[in-house]
Amino acid sequence: IHVYRVLSLFHTTMQAAIDSVVLPLRRMHKRQFITQALNFGMIVASALMIWKSLMVYSGSESPIVVVLSGSMEPAFQRGDLLFLAQNHVAPFRVGEIIVFKIEGKDIPIVHRILEVHEKPNGDVDILTKGDNNSHHDHFGIYAQGQQWLSRKHVIGRVEGFLPYVGMMTILMNDYPQLKFALIFVLGLFVITNKEQ
Repeated sequence: IHVYRVLSLFHTTMQAAIDSVVLPLRRMHKRQFITQALNFGMIVASALMIWKSLMVYSGSESPIVVVLSGSMEPAFQRGDLLFLAQNHVAPFRVGEIIVFKIEGKDIPIVHRILEVHEKPNGDVDILTKGDNNSHHDHFGIYAQGQQWLSRKHVIGRVEGFLPYVGMMTILMNDYPQLKFALIFVLGLFVITNKEQ
């Protein structure tokens, strides 16, 4: 009997929540619904334009990244938002922090340059290490048989950061349902919000 009461209360609560979302949509005129859907589309398009503008300005395919691990502590904490720039002319220097991507791995890595070997033809070999790691990245981070990074692996150089601003990204990666719920709620808010 107790389980039945809990399930009944849950059902009633869920029905009330659904009704509070669906009823305004049913009352909405077709023209108003289309206007709200277009507003939502404009918000998404604006976000994409801002992202592409940042890509052009920074010269990096990914101008903003979030630190996902503790390998760069104490310099950067998990959840810090990093701003990147890609300068193809300036030489790489020992101590500089770069973001790079290894073939076969989806997630970019943020580590400090430990060694740089410039070749006469302009190519460069780079060895990196996380500040909080005991070994350089040749052990376990780079692809099998890879000794060095080259320019093609580097996504960008860290130019600045905002502490802990990217924690929402980490939460959405750890709990994918949160990502879909957030998108759903924001979409409903935009569609059901009445213009004054």
